Amino acid sequence: MSNPQSAIRNPQSFLMCPPTYYTIAYEINPWMHIRRPVNQRRAARQWEALHALLTKRLGVRVRRLPPVKGLPDLVFTANAGLVAGRTFIRSNFRYPQRQGEEPVVERYFRTRGFRIATLPRQFNFEGEGDALAVGDTLFYGFRFRSDADAHERLASLLRRRVLPLELADRRFYHLDTCFCPLGGDAVLWYPKAFDRYGRTVIEHYVKEPLAVSESDARKFACNAVVVGHTIILHRGISSSLRRRLAKRGFTVAETDLSEFLKAGGSVKCLVLGLG
Repeated sequence: MSNPQSAIRNPQSFLMCPPTYYTIAYEINPWMHIRRPVNQRRAARQWEALHALLTKRLGVRVRRLPPVKGLPDLVFTANAGLVAGRTFIRSNFRYPQRQGEEPVVERYFRTRGFRIATLPRQFNFEGEGDALAVGDTLFYGFRFRSDADAHERLASLLRRRVLPLELADRRFYHLDTCFCPLGGDAVLWYPKAFDRYGRTVIEHYVKEPLAVSESDARKFACNAVVVGHTIILHRGISSSLRRRLAKRGFTVAETDLSEFLKAGGSVKCLVLGLG
């Protein structure tokens, strides 16, 4: 059996799902509006540009999860679960609209030799959307999509410290919309997305918390992916944040993901770390 502790590292390979069937078919977060439809051709171009940035420019391996008709949010693979070595901890989605994704991703990982782990059905858990590692610690966001009590089950499965953080702003409904590990002991975060205790936890356990403004947070600056010394995020961040990231040694790679912001997702939502 693989050791789940190996998950607590920055991945250099990812799982992505082409946006073949991506659309706004329902409203399950404050960003989604059926009356604001997706331009599917533009979404496809934006997705391919992100894929090319990862694979051709940064040399990252990206595996493709086949899209499934009727599952428009399957494109947001970060929510599928959490990869821990050769173990895949599958998500239990809160909303029925996304629960159809569960057998699809479970079958994908099972056929590729992963051991499948699941939490009891009464616990909502939405994968890397709410579970992000900083060093050997997993930070776990709860309230809007994942349940607080699930963090104890994750700690037992991973045999690692898991610190729960309560989210306080419905616009930032997943942890990965307001918190991005930068490597080492640094994170990019939006403090007002957390309750007072959550802010205290982050400030205590993270040596270098780099706060972003509300303007940058609304552009999903924290929904980013770090590959080596490059940070990939949606275009349009402030020059101030760009300078602060550069001072910390990061090359900023901006890419247009405006069609995916319509569903409340950006770079990180579109990739699941595979190790």
